[in-house]
Amino acid sequence: MNQPLQSLIEAASAVAEGWPEGAIEGAAGSLLVALNDALGKVRRLTDGLHAQVAAEIARQSRPELGPDGLAKSQGYRNPTALIAATTGSTNGEAARLVQVGEATAPRLLLSGERAPARHPHVASAVEAGSIGSAAASAIISMLDKVVMRAGREATDAAEWMLVEQAPGLTSDQLAKVIARAEAWLDPDGVEPREEELRSQRYLHIREERNGMTSLSALLDPEHAAPVRAAIEALVTADLRAPRSGDAPDAPDADPARRSIPQLQADALARLCAHALGCEHTDLPLEGATVVVRVSLDDLENGTGSGVIDGMTQPVSIGTVRRMAAGGAVIPCVLGGKSEILDWGRKKRLFTKAQKLALVERDGGCAGCGAPPGLTRVHHLRWWLRDGGTTDLSNGVLLCDSCHHRVHDNGYEVRIDGSGTMADVWFIPPPWVDPARTPRRGARKRYDFVPA
Repeated sequence: MNQPLQSLIEAASAVAEGWPEGAIEGAAGSLLVALNDALGKVRRLTDGLHAQVAAEIARQSRPELGPDGLAKSQGYRNPTALIAATTGSTNGEAARLVQVGEATAPRLLLSGERAPARHPHVASAVEAGSIGSAAASAIISMLDKVVMRAGREATDAAEWMLVEQAPGLTSDQLAKVIARAEAWLDPDGVEPREEELRSQRYLHIREERNGMTSLSALLDPEHAAPVRAAIEALVTADLRAPRSGDAPDAPDADPARRSIPQLQADALARLCAHALGCEHTDLPLEGATVVVRVSLDDLENGTGSGVIDGMTQPVSIGTVRRMAAGGAVIPCVLGGKSEILDWGRKKRLFTKAQKLALVERDGGCAGCGAPPGLTRVHHLRWWLRDGGTTDLSNGVLLCDSCHHRVHDNGYEVRIDGSGTMADVWFIPPPWVDPARTPRRGARKRYDFVPA
């Protein structure tokens, strides 16, 4: 009987001997720990034996054997499909078993002689049951990737160190060790890997139909580090704070009533609100302001709803009041005829007030409705060429795309009326519309105003 099989029988016997006669419920903690250790070894030894079988199935299913190969003769497309189907695992898990089996089995040279396994240290650890197939596969994959650049001597030393360090580590913990080992083996490869990761970074922001905003992001280590550090610091502070329910940032502000994901979401919102309200930041956030619009009657009576510029769904009066108390939010209170009664406590600079007034009139890009943060103020009569002024009647908010459309494609913009109640019209060139029929733009194109 070979040694791995004998070791498996001994490990299974240890489980059988330690298993209590009655139910496992209520067993002593020391017994549970011992059984967990024994079962872990059984699993690792089983993985090792299974890897040997998987590698031999793959060998007997080689493509050159055609329909006579083992897998195809059993009705399967390839050996991984056979292994996955008969064990109830995935094709990826089956492929991992084959990989470990092939890398840890003795090799048959062209001369007919038998040579040691390609990864002898991993093979010894798998045979002893000190690491399982998942850990073995992770180590093998990294070493095979860098062996041509690092050389056999260095990879052999790294293999031995990883095998010694792997027992007792979770998959995530082992992955950290393997990443550091790879950087040690192939230091010149660290920068190209970083460039690849940087090129894959993204952040998607999408507003759902129910008013929720969905964020999906993938960040490389350089960009993720400050994000994680800041959010984790705020979450930690929230968890350590007295649970008195007096935190100001959410209606369910007591950390005891918020999950960790909710605390992280609140932390991200607080960071962004702080950046918008900070007067000493060097970030180009000029004009990036959250404006909540609400009528005076609704604000005083606590009825109706408000609208956040750039967002589709209306919000309750309670949310309007809560947001208006924040330093980075400007409440725009409107009278009965929608004239602006109050811009809130941030009305300081004239140019900023002009932009806010244009946001109120145009709602964002007057052409396509893009959020205010993606727009710039465009002078209808140019400052230098036409001697145009910076009056509201000579300004319109446009995103870059609509700005180019106005300049390059012959569209004209006309403002009828004055102030924030003025009408904005886009007049197409004759080759688009010979009649040059004005097309409504700005907020009135999208606002819902009941009769």
